[in-house]
Amino acid sequence: MAKKATRKKVAAKPSAAKKPAAKKATSRRTVTGATDTHTVQCIDDTAKKVHDRILAKNAPELKSPVRSLSNVHYDPKVGYLKIGDARKVRTLTVNTVKSFAQTLKMLHISKEMIGQDTFATKREAYYVSKNWGEARFKEQPESDTVMDDIESMFALHGVSREQLRFYPEEHGGAVAGNLTVVDRDPVSGEQLKIDCTKFGSGAYTIPHSVEHLGFETKAKFILAIETGGMFQRLQVHGFWNTANCIIVSMGGVPTRATRRFIRRLADDKNIPVYAFVDCDPYGISNIYRTLKVGSGNTAHLNQFFCVPQAHFLGVTPQDIKDYELPTHPLLDVDIKRAKDALKNDPFFKQSKPWNKAINDLLKMKVRAEQQALAKWGLNYVIDEYLPAKLKKTKSFLP
Repeated sequence: MAKKATRKKVAAKPSAAKKPAAKKATSRRTVTGATDTHTVQCIDDTAKKVHDRILAKNAPELKSPVRSLSNVHYDPKVGYLKIGDARKVRTLTVNTVKSFAQTLKMLHISKEMIGQDTFATKREAYYVSKNWGEARFKEQPESDTVMDDIESMFALHGVSREQLRFYPEEHGGAVAGNLTVVDRDPVSGEQLKIDCTKFGSGAYTIPHSVEHLGFETKAKFILAIETGGMFQRLQVHGFWNTANCIIVSMGGVPTRATRRFIRRLADDKNIPVYAFVDCDPYGISNIYRTLKVGSGNTAHLNQFFCVPQAHFLGVTPQDIKDYELPTHPLLDVDIKRAKDALKNDPFFKQSKPWNKAINDLLKMKVRAEQQALAKWGLNYVIDEYLPAKLKKTKSFLP
């Protein structure tokens, strides 16, 4: 029987390499919610002002606050370091045409991301520009600067960078205790309830954006803790249960997401916030001050990322004496930081209790860590120190 002729398949020669077409992200939903609606409206208003000036044959311009310490002051009425009224105006000129175009392109991307319910990290925002032709960013510091300008510009309208859908890559803090976080499934959009008492020896991690979260709790207070080790001790031994509270690990200077989470939770449920940090100039003037009133360099954002209702539980200079805590000598950098806080920081300058506490620390010439309480036993902080302090909340440092 004759063999059936077979035809050998010859692979087609590859043609010249084709660049993949840029695809738009699939839209999962339309804009919903007051926050998204307000953000989109602010973007549209900004674009309209530019467009109107062009039609009127005037040079387009964009306004943003002057980001310098000379334009920052502490406002006791709002409880944080506040940006002043000084403004800078960027007018479209031959020299600014590229950055002007980049700003408008970034706002266009922001509006698209809101409509598609997605986001971009700072690194992704840099790479997105590679399809922008002459307007593309050469290096990430260039895109970061434009993003900072946009953030300061929109902060004047009560809109944060996260609401514009540009998310930081930093991790949020850890949370445990009597709290249910109401989130949503990112794919289906269905509501999810996350019980923060059900993580065993672990904890709930704060996401990079918390604007959409809801909260259910009957906790009496929030305890913001500087170190992961102390948080873990309080978590494992169920301090949150016996004290009926929510504990949050700040992990040093708290991230934007951590501060925003604490602020939204405290505002939503009208519960106090107590800070438990090391007794040293860094813990006081960097970690606690950033949590409570923000920083001078980011004063245009402090309205979102500070917790004015926070109070300082400890460790205080007086605690060092009362509990006979082991100490370490203040380093030169500690002394410089403490003196700078007294001389230049608007928050500490106006607070007599903090003036006294920091001066006491300088006179003592020592610093103490949270873990120093272990001198009296590993669980002394749970059994004795915190219960005793929480009976005198009115005496906490502001």
